Amino acid sequence: MATLEPTRGQLERNISQRIQSLYRSLFGHQPSQVSCNLIDNKLVIAMENAITPPEKLLVDNGQAELAEKVRSELQTVLEEQMKDLINEVLGVEAIDLLNDTTLETGRTGTIAILGAAPRIRESSSKSKNQPEAGSI
Repeated sequence: MATLEPTRGQLERNISQRIQSLYRSLFGHQPSQVSCNLIDNKLVIAMENAITPPEKLLVDNGQAELAEKVRSELQTVLEEQMKDLINEVLGVEAIDLLNDTTLETGRTGTIAILGAAPRIRESSSKSKNQPEAGSI
């Protein structure tokens, strides 16, 4: 019996959950919301409440520059683990990660450039944003 490929939504949910778990295990803090969207050979990740309590403490006490340095170092340390997580879940290599964080809002955005589009099964219901074949 053949195994069905996961749907886009299943992969996006799985990555979101795994990222929250990774943050919790590494930093003792997890983002309150992680949204992932697969677009061809790209994965867009948006995180709410992604900064750690020490980073927030620094920002709140006028040390934003130091907090930015801390965040930059954390992103560097996290990069290989994020790539590994993406590779494992999607079954394709993440060849580049582009990251940015706004400390004042606690939001982090990541775009993962993939070596290829992951294999997915089309869900049984069509996306509301996806036009029917032949329509404009």
